[in-house]
Amino acid sequence: MQLREIITTGLEVIRPETSVSEAVQKMRSLDLGALPVCEGQRLVGMVTDRYITIRATAYGHDPNTAPVRNYMSSDLICCFEDQDTKEAERLMRQRCVRRLPVLTREKQVAGMVALEDLASRASGAGNPVHSSYSTR
Repeated sequence: MQLREIITTGLEVIRPETSVSEAVQKMRSLDLGALPVCEGQRLVGMVTDRYITIRATAYGHDPNTAPVRNYMSSDLICCFEDQDTKEAERLMRQRCVRRLPVLTREKQVAGMVALEDLASRASGAGNPVHSSYSTR
């Protein structure tokens, strides 16, 4: 089965210059634990509630002026929408991550796949839970 069949599409994204405060407000209002960081359609990073806590809050940085660019992970692990779900599962297991951005072959953001999406398919639960990229 290809990833395009189970990914969450229509993702909320933020820009690198978005303040940490704005990112946290968006995460809270949408009940998300992670947000893709994009310049246009190009994925440049991921920011998570954990990154903000450990990299910004713990050092007392001002969330109103600090851009997420300073706290995002730019060492991205991604899959392509036409790859098999088993490849995503292998990457998640190998890199100990719960979410993977999924790209088109033109390297545009297509969606997100979460561990819960893969578990749902493996258990035969039918349709994946398309809000699962928001789980923490």
